[in-house]
Amino acid sequence: EVQLVESGGGLAQAGGSLRLSCTASGRTYGDYAIGWFRQVPGKEREGVACISTVTDSDGQTYYTDFVKGRATISRDNVKNTVYLQMNSLKPEDTAVYYCAASRLAWATNANDYPYWGQGTQVTVSS
Repeated sequence: EVQLVESGGGLAQAGGSLRLSCTASGRTYGDYAIGWFRQVPGKEREGVACISTVTDSDGQTYYTDFVKGRATISRDNVKNTVYLQMNSLKPEDTAVYYCAASRLAWATNANDYPYWGQGTQVTVSS
């Protein structure tokens, strides 16, 4: 099992940047694909980006259309941390951002992620 803790959320202005961090505990960190999701009240949780396991797929990345060109997901395997760098922020990026871990090598569906962090709030002002 893996435990996840997000950090780095906060208030940003439109056009600005934030870097979210997801730190995992557990010796098998590299065996998990890590995804970032977001949710606003009254809406379903939606995927933002994911990065594959280190052991199987060596960090392949995937981005949903609304963040392509504005976000970068990366892993620091020494720190057991996955980052989501988001640039050119928009007010519609306002949400609670969650990271999640999957034992699949690659997963974009939230249902494939059994382990979740507590979330970090991102608020983008116009």
